[in-house]
Amino acid sequence: MTTATGYEGFDGASELLRALSAPIRLAIVSELAGGERCVHELVEKLGAAQPLVSQHLRVLRGAGVVRGSRRGREIAYSLVDEHVAHIVADAVSHAGEGS
Repeated sequence: MTTATGYEGFDGASELLRALSAPIRLAIVSELAGGERCVHELVEKLGAAQPLVSQHLRVLRGAGVVRGSRRGREIAYSLVDEHVAHIVADAVSHAGEGS
């Protein structure tokens, strides 16, 4: 469907990019590209505080980027769609080209 301004169809992509706009969220997605991880694993790998990692996971979960599944007493997070990992990898690669 064509709209008057021609860019309304980009709303979903805009929300995704907004969810990925923090460096720590990009790092979380990069880690999850290697498979599911519990919060304590992400905390250890990223060197960030547990409340901070949990807060950013909440944002990513709300945006439909990650999902959590119970693993005993913990929640294991994984990517909903592997395409997001490719977007992040491409963005990091592109940003490094200017260095």
